[in-house]
Amino acid sequence: MAVDRRLPRHLDVPAEIAVSLMEAAVEVARRNAKILLRSRRPRRGQTLHPGIDTPLWNVLASACEAQFTRYGEKARLARVLGLPRQRVHELLRARRHLPDAERTLLLLAWLHARRNGSDLA
Repeated sequence: MAVDRRLPRHLDVPAEIAVSLMEAAVEVARRNAKILLRSRRPRRGQTLHPGIDTPLWNVLASACEAQFTRYGEKARLARVLGLPRQRVHELLRARRHLPDAERTLLLLAWLHARRNGSDLA
């Protein structure tokens, strides 16, 4: 049983027009990708925001999150960092903010101490 795979007559587009439309679509996609890359690239001196552009922070935040196995550990880390517990949640769990350099180094030291079996708190 043969099935007719042709488009209806009113949708039949000449090959030249179809190729032109495809080339135009590819060109528009390329331009939009360049604009998106430029708009996502932080300007000089501008603060980074957590996301796909901060892979090292994502790994550090995930490693710190994995250390919260008992009740109250996030509050203890908040005391070490000198931050409210809610801010620690926004940094590590919600990832709405990035810490400053000093607190990032404190996080690294806290994580290292936790992995060696001690605690800074």
